[in-house]
Amino acid sequence: MLKGKKICKKKIVLAVLLWFVVVGVYHYNKPLPEMVSYESEVYEVPANRVQFLEDRTFLNSDGERVSEQEIFDTLFTMIDEADSYILIDLFLFNDFTGIETTSYRALSQELTDKLVEKKKDNPEVVIQFITDPINTFYGSIDSVHVKALRDAGVIVTITDLTKLRDSNPLYSPFWRTFIQWFGNSSKTAYIPNPLHGSGDKISLRSFLGSLNFKANHRKVVVTDYVHEGGTGYKTLILSANPHDGSSAHSNIAVVTDWFIWEDIIKTERSVVEFSGGEFIEPTTEFTYVDGVYDTVSLKVLTESKIKDAMLALIDSLEEGDALDMAMFYIGERDVMKALKEADERGVTLRLLFDPNKDAFGREKDGVPNRPVAHELASHTKGNTTIRWCDTHGEQCHAKLLLAKRGDETVLIQGSGNISKRNIGDFNLETNIEITGDGSEQVFIDAYDFFNDQWNNEDERSYSVSYDIYKDESLFKTLKYRWGEFSGFSRW
Repeated sequence: MLKGKKICKKKIVLAVLLWFVVVGVYHYNKPLPEMVSYESEVYEVPANRVQFLEDRTFLNSDGERVSEQEIFDTLFTMIDEADSYILIDLFLFNDFTGIETTSYRALSQELTDKLVEKKKDNPEVVIQFITDPINTFYGSIDSVHVKALRDAGVIVTITDLTKLRDSNPLYSPFWRTFIQWFGNSSKTAYIPNPLHGSGDKISLRSFLGSLNFKANHRKVVVTDYVHEGGTGYKTLILSANPHDGSSAHSNIAVVTDWFIWEDIIKTERSVVEFSGGEFIEPTTEFTYVDGVYDTVSLKVLTESKIKDAMLALIDSLEEGDALDMAMFYIGERDVMKALKEADERGVTLRLLFDPNKDAFGREKDGVPNRPVAHELASHTKGNTTIRWCDTHGEQCHAKLLLAKRGDETVLIQGSGNISKRNIGDFNLETNIEITGDGSEQVFIDAYDFFNDQWNNEDERSYSVSYDIYKDESLFKTLKYRWGEFSGFSRW
């Protein structure tokens, strides 16, 4: 009898383990929603209709931290100029500041006020606002900003992350099986919000949901407008968030008024539809003035197509070519391999990384960037130079690849960090790739942004040498490699 019970228990345990394996494998590899992992056609765009934007934070000659910003000012101007249609998909949209008590700029409230005012002034304007459930901490918190938008008539969609693949297959089967079915209640919200030291409490269910480690991490805006030749659309693809705690970060963006708005609409419609939301198509006619222009090639990339483009670019570089990179997080193994092979081919690599030491008042341990930098520095044939952003509470949040390849220049930028979660078809991400003659203004401005930080121009401290944050810790290397392999990581 006792032996039979033991056999029965073993069968139950094996059945549960088999279930977890099946659920984990399926949701790690399941088919993606339509229009996720997308690469657009290549557009030939007048070079003067593509603009590089930047937010910089640095220490001046007196040791004071200074921020110069233009990205959200441009976004707000786009909203002001919009005639009948605004689409916004932004990841962090809240006033969370971690354990800090102040922020450089109240971006979440600025954006809320701007959209509410727009809807009040023009009730007929369609405003689609898409964001990530982190802003309600996965259902525990009532977002005052989301409520204000909805009350004003803005169509708000909170992305349904369950429709995406699971980046954390060791944990997500447990969550999908036992946790996701239970609702949230303020009565069970007793855990301090890890994103906001003095904020509302969150529930255990929401905290457990956060351990799935995936997000709608996109940062993209489309608005229509009236110009001298008729009507059209502007598209802004950025690395910045309308998030108070992130408001002093260094960031970059590209804005253009060409056909890529159609591709953004397609990819964003998919998110709204698989999240059960209402999507309204833009109706403004796109018109432009014909002429003879210098052009650049432009392409929209989402999810793993960003990785494909990065690998194709790095692998195409030869001796005499050069690649500059400014990156908040890096660790994806295929890209790491490609960078080391490029170094071996004689490609000049200048790599500017965030030291991963600051996170909204909390101290971080430097993972993944410091063990990554150690790996790259250890394998160089003398062609790779690494510097760190000189951060003081803020983060170097750009995601920039800028390459000179023969006679042409290539720029890739957007929301995607170089990690498996960001560019491996787990998160939602949007980037843009621009190719053309390096004399065009968009490339000149991008190089000015990078070179000023690399060289600490104008008596400003943007970066420090590799030795300042050099870290050969085996423990951190193992932590990075395990996190990148398993998906049990926040980068």
